[in-house]
Amino acid sequence: MSGSRLYRIGQIVPSSNTTMETEIPAILRARENSEPERFTFHSSRMRMKKVTKEELAAMDGDSDRCALELSDARVDVLGYACLVAIMSMGRGYHRVSEERLHGRTAENGAPAPVVTSAGALVEGLQAVGAKKISILAPYMKPLTQLVIDYIENEGFEVVDSISLEIADNVEVGRQDPLAPAEITKRLKTAGVDAIIASACVQMPSLPSIQPIEDRVGLPVISSSVATTYVMLKRLGLSTAVPGFGSLLSGAY
Repeated sequence: MSGSRLYRIGQIVPSSNTTMETEIPAILRARENSEPERFTFHSSRMRMKKVTKEELAAMDGDSDRCALELSDARVDVLGYACLVAIMSMGRGYHRVSEERLHGRTAENGAPAPVVTSAGALVEGLQAVGAKKISILAPYMKPLTQLVIDYIENEGFEVVDSISLEIADNVEVGRQDPLAPAEITKRLKTAGVDAIIASACVQMPSLPSIQPIEDRVGLPVISSSVATTYVMLKRLGLSTAVPGFGSLLSGAY
């Protein structure tokens, strides 16, 4: 399209993640149908196979290298695509990570905003005005509890949660993206302000977001939807991408 601007989207991705490099591009490609901007996608990977606290901590140490590599490509924004890795490092760690990794890009002469999926989920919930939420996650129950503790420390109340207890990260990525539409029927929604259909950037859920929202009449978000929303905000672009729930309706 004549006069359109091209944006380079960088993603810092666990080596076993196969979802964020499909869901974020899918949302932004859909946006291209109605907006002039165009996007290219570029990734750097951190080694991680099993979703355990030890592997997550080791993986996070690789994120500085990834930020440097992506800043070599002069990306316009970086997304750190592992929610539980950030949350496992301690309460509020997304702020530390985003500031540090932005510093790496600035030191490399290519300053770019950094969006962690953990921070984006918090920002997305704040944007829709949620206070009480219910969560679907693929993690083992102790990791889901870690996520709950992190989110509640940010000022939310988790009313209900479902843990699928899948430890193998590759297996998480093989889940049916339409499954959350059925599984979330078991979540408590009375008195809830929003539903997180996937509290994990690796668990596919994109085709389920709008159907769940249409069924329950509440804002429904996922880690990938929230990350895309905040990326668009950091780029100063419209956040309207119809078909992916309230957060991307353009109202926020």
